[in-house]
Amino acid sequence: MKKSNFDLKDNKPNIEINKPDEQDNWQHQGVSLWFYFVFMLLSLYLWQGFKQYQQQEIPYSEFLQKMHKGEIEEAVVTDKIISGKFSSSATDIGGVTNNSMPHYFTTVPLFNNELANELEKNGVKYTVQQSNNWLSTFLFSWVLPFGLLFLFWNWMAKRMGAGAQSFLNIGGNRVRIHSDEGNKTTFKDVAGVEDAKQELSECIDFLKDPTLIQKLGGRMPKGVLLVGLPGTGKTLLARAVAGEAEVPFFNISGSEFIQMFVGVGAARVRDMFDQAREKAPCIIFIDELDAIGASRGMGPTMGGHDEREQTLNQLLTEMDGFDPSSGVIVMAATNRPEILDKALLRAGRFDRQIVVDKPDLVARIAILKLHTDNMLIDQNVDLKVVAQRTPGFVGADLANIANEAAILAVREHHTSISMQDFEAAIDRVIAGPEKKHRALNLVEKKRVAYHESGHTLVAESVPTAEPVHKVSIIPRGIAALGYTLQLPTQEKFLSTEKELKDQIAILMGGRVAEELVYQDVSSGASNDLERATEIAHSMVTQLGMSKKLGPLTFGKRQQLMYLGVQGAEEKNYSEETSRLIDSEVKILIEEGYQTATHILTEKSKLLDKLATLLEQKEVLTGEEVIAVINQNN
Repeated sequence: MKKSNFDLKDNKPNIEINKPDEQDNWQHQGVSLWFYFVFMLLSLYLWQGFKQYQQQEIPYSEFLQKMHKGEIEEAVVTDKIISGKFSSSATDIGGVTNNSMPHYFTTVPLFNNELANELEKNGVKYTVQQSNNWLSTFLFSWVLPFGLLFLFWNWMAKRMGAGAQSFLNIGGNRVRIHSDEGNKTTFKDVAGVEDAKQELSECIDFLKDPTLIQKLGGRMPKGVLLVGLPGTGKTLLARAVAGEAEVPFFNISGSEFIQMFVGVGAARVRDMFDQAREKAPCIIFIDELDAIGASRGMGPTMGGHDEREQTLNQLLTEMDGFDPSSGVIVMAATNRPEILDKALLRAGRFDRQIVVDKPDLVARIAILKLHTDNMLIDQNVDLKVVAQRTPGFVGADLANIANEAAILAVREHHTSISMQDFEAAIDRVIAGPEKKHRALNLVEKKRVAYHESGHTLVAESVPTAEPVHKVSIIPRGIAALGYTLQLPTQEKFLSTEKELKDQIAILMGGRVAEELVYQDVSSGASNDLERATEIAHSMVTQLGMSKKLGPLTFGKRQQLMYLGVQGAEEKNYSEETSRLIDSEVKILIEEGYQTATHILTEKSKLLDKLATLLEQKEVLTGEEVIAVINQNN
């Protein structure tokens, strides 16, 4: 059992995958044909070797003796060699006693009949040898097998490498240049980041006409760093800037600079800037800058990572070396700005650092409109309600919700996407898919209904809580047996002490309801207790909301730059203070527990009715909850 919590889900930015053209397909087919050709040659060579292995070379004199004895069953005579098969009656072949398996032989004949007769009369055992053709022996014994092995190894190296690059081309640059033709990404394709677009529009003006800033004695920015959580649209923004400015767009990921050989990354950086200078004005975009821009000295050893640091040094040198009036702007994106080297962030390199933040309510509505523009949706779909239900979601999350709604509509055979499909898509993203085949027994189902009804009644009773939007006891995800969703009425950026205390009381409502009805508690409240403790601990140690400890903060934390995310806590207070913190946290939890107990004790009959209705219907909307409450007032 779990109450909803709109936590941010990290999603990776959208990655454009370029389809291979006809030339790439032809090269791929050529590689496959080469593979089959080499395989056939190698098989033929091995088969010939196997046949030679089965044949036994015998002297010509022995061949004549066995022929007179009738021990030769078959013979094939050519101008240079005689080959054939011994009969089953042949014995003592080459000094080895014959067995039931037939033997094959080969011998070189002596075509001088007079000499052959004289040698045979005198009982001379003689062997005829062919003249040694060293060229054919060298070609077939050494060049052919090693050549086939080399071709096979080279083909495997291409298959295992990145793309079609061979081992000898490992230092080549992998930068992708997006042409000006075709569909361009512009600011119309980006919604919800108006502040970032406003700052980037100045870079576009400088790219189109560099003299605008030069007339005033200034210079255009050398570098623009886009900072934001995953999925906020950093890569899309950079591509939109290139589309608006109508200039070439060089795109490469930071991880593609790094290779196993020291110096390759630095060479790729030099190559990329050389190409950019030739096509100026243009934009160089480095995605995931933290892959090469991490602070030097942070490697696994004291000396750091030589290849990464050389690549970073080369990037710093190139950014210092090029003239800003040439019209080359370096853009980069990262979601880990706290680990970037300080030399990258100083003035003269990445002059502008633009935060691409999570969208607010208005921005989420705009993003949803953009993603549903080409979808067939019902008139009853209210995108504002969808946006209200998704606080903290980034653009990638909202795009995923719109796509999930379309998938669910197809699954239910709807002719258009309804509000019900959007609601189901949000529930799926937040709490996981419905477990329709996980049937609860009647006792557990009733307990879950009381648990969620306890959350609901406390949420509708405390003064600062957001209204309940939906209550469900349908199992979802891995461990969620039920959930209660509250719909924010407005976008909030601050929380008061009273609001946080009411939130703790709401979290305690499920456990209190179980205790009042069953005089016992279950494991279903574990997530509620964890979240309530986190809120109380934050109130005491970070927000200064403890009367005994006063307006102080405890525990040094690494503040992650721009993103507002805090790192691990470093304890910087005494054991006595630690015991006092634990005491204050316990007081806040007990206060919320008593508030929930007071509310549910007074409304015990209403709790029974709400739990009974929820057990029957399994899902209640906010309107149905309010109707039950108003009937008993």
